[in-house]
Amino acid sequence: MIVYFGFDLINSVEDALELRKEEFRGSLNEKWKQIHNFEEYRNCIDDLIYSAPVQKMKRFKHHCHVTCFEHSLNVSFYSFLLCRALGLDYKAAARGGLLHDLFLYDWRTTTLSHGKHGFVHPRLALNNASTVSSLNEVERDIILKHMFPLTWQPPSYKESLIVCLVDKYCACAEIIGSIFRTTYPSRDGPTPSGIGIKSR
Repeated sequence: MIVYFGFDLINSVEDALELRKEEFRGSLNEKWKQIHNFEEYRNCIDDLIYSAPVQKMKRFKHHCHVTCFEHSLNVSFYSFLLCRALGLDYKAAARGGLLHDLFLYDWRTTTLSHGKHGFVHPRLALNNASTVSSLNEVERDIILKHMFPLTWQPPSYKESLIVCLVDKYCACAEIIGSIFRTTYPSRDGPTPSGIGIKSR
């Protein structure tokens, strides 16, 4: 009788816990949507994302299996989230992050006459980005100084520093993800792929 009662009680507790988990997941998903407002992010980059130069980044592998476009979208999105949480100019971070590697060549096979890729691609990306959109001072600084400390000029704005650090984080995650054959970023959390950006 006690065992039966205990079994019954355990089932009830497990059922109750399962129900609470479902409720929690639902409320967590709502909070997730509020915190990571994908629509707000899309509004920041909508005029850039389908431009021919930005779409051209899909042709070039950047870090292992990740294309330049995917990497730039990752940097843009996570910079947007951080700057938004910190009360900074998240629009400039999203836009500068998307355009920071707009150099439009395969850096593994292209020989540059005026220096090594790591040192010169920020200026090339800035020149290309200037043809896509008029850039504000923060966006220009983000693109030009994202390779600090490899390039000697430090970021002038907090947003530039955040994009610079997020760029390094994403590059490491993309490379490590490739080594361990995992998909980056995880589809469980907030990702650029969750905002419905598709090729046109």
